[in-house]
Amino acid sequence: MKKTKIGSLLATLLVFFMMAWGGHATASADDNSLQKIKDAGVLKVATSPDYPPFEFRATINGQSEDVGMDIEVAKQIAKDLGVKLQIMNMDFGSTLVAVQTGKVDMAITGVNPTEERRKSVDFSDIYYNGGQSFLIQKKDAKKYKNAKALHGAKIGTQTGSLQQTLSKKYFKDSTLSSMEKTPNLVFALKSGKLDAVGVEKPVAAAYVENNKDLVAIDAGYKLDKNETGAAVAFAKGSDSLAAAVNKSIDKITKNDWTSDYLKKSAKYMKDNTKDTSMTRYWKYFYNGFLNTTLIAVVAVIFGIMLGILLVLMKLSAWKLLSWPATAYIEIVRGTPMMVQVLLVYFGLGAIINMPALVAGIVAVALNSGAYVAEIIRGGINSLDAGQKEAAQSLGLSKVDTMRFVILPQAFKNIWPSLGNEFISVVKESSIVSIIGVTDLIYELNVVRADTYRAVAPIVVVMVIYFIMTFTLTRALNYFERKMNHD
Repeated sequence: MKKTKIGSLLATLLVFFMMAWGGHATASADDNSLQKIKDAGVLKVATSPDYPPFEFRATINGQSEDVGMDIEVAKQIAKDLGVKLQIMNMDFGSTLVAVQTGKVDMAITGVNPTEERRKSVDFSDIYYNGGQSFLIQKKDAKKYKNAKALHGAKIGTQTGSLQQTLSKKYFKDSTLSSMEKTPNLVFALKSGKLDAVGVEKPVAAAYVENNKDLVAIDAGYKLDKNETGAAVAFAKGSDSLAAAVNKSIDKITKNDWTSDYLKKSAKYMKDNTKDTSMTRYWKYFYNGFLNTTLIAVVAVIFGIMLGILLVLMKLSAWKLLSWPATAYIEIVRGTPMMVQVLLVYFGLGAIINMPALVAGIVAVALNSGAYVAEIIRGGINSLDAGQKEAAQSLGLSKVDTMRFVILPQAFKNIWPSLGNEFISVVKESSIVSIIGVTDLIYELNVVRADTYRAVAPIVVVMVIYFIMTFTLTRALNYFERKMNHD
């Protein structure tokens, strides 16, 4: 199925940090996991809606909603528990971390309960076992009549997925490739870069149904059903919650409701593919544009404020101020923004409960502040020392000199660099999609999963980003000319 995590090392380090922070990474020894949900009246479920027919999005009565077999399973569990269901969308690599850090009560996202994963989280009973398939091009059906014929071929799988593990084990003589998203793999298959793509059987069926030039063949793996089926993930020690969920799963499996769920999913998938024009999904792109713009604007404003504070601290003669500022700047500039976003959302968010959008803004602002601080410092250092001496000779205090003489001139000199930082934030803020912020990149992946179109959504998002950055560049140049004229 899907990838286990963004990176096992990253997830391990994050959970280790959380345990050191205050023990939020796992459930408490006194198992109150079920009672907490009933007291709150809400069941928080993490999922990644880019994996039809398990979970994806569909437009229902003009509104975008989460649908799919896993969503139906979650609805049944919430109904049996007598609570409301709250779906929390995020990148698949973040779902298990969200469970471990207590951001959600469970993850239902087509995840396999492998031994490796059981070391980090607990699992329910299997609620669906579909098996494994390979997608191939219809024109190659005679060449690849069965999985044995794929030995020596070019096989693609999703990074960190069960399919990747299996292909490494059973197809050692083949050329193996991996990508983050299944739509990318399918596009590579259709463009001839791959001969086959390993996926879950329902996923293969969904692609074949909506792509006339694709067919599926059975993978022929001999697998342990206890590790390859889909199960619900909980934090370690959530025995009471797991027992309650298993009762719901027992009801679902006895009545074979998963077949009904898949039929319902197929209907939504068919509706999605009736019209795959990008104009139909304009609301997705519009919402992504609004959130991307909001994140960039707010993050830059607070980033500039933080940058000014940091540079004043760093230039201070007091070591108590300069050392922390220097350390902060070096740490932020020396670590990937993705790690910072995860740390704010799962680390700080475990103490201060904040929505994904707020966490994304905070993380981007904290990152931008470190870079802005260095830009401002460069602007201050570029000024002639005589400016400060002249201000002091006029009787201005150090504070007034910095406020009325140094900073205004420094900002004039660094305006192009600040503009570049703003443009970078617009583009780099796309990383917040991993925690479920519905920015342009998040909506791009949703549209690709819903329409089975690999290129068109990318082109639309590229055009939107270009318009945003081009407009911003023209505006910044206008103000730069005004300042130079003054």
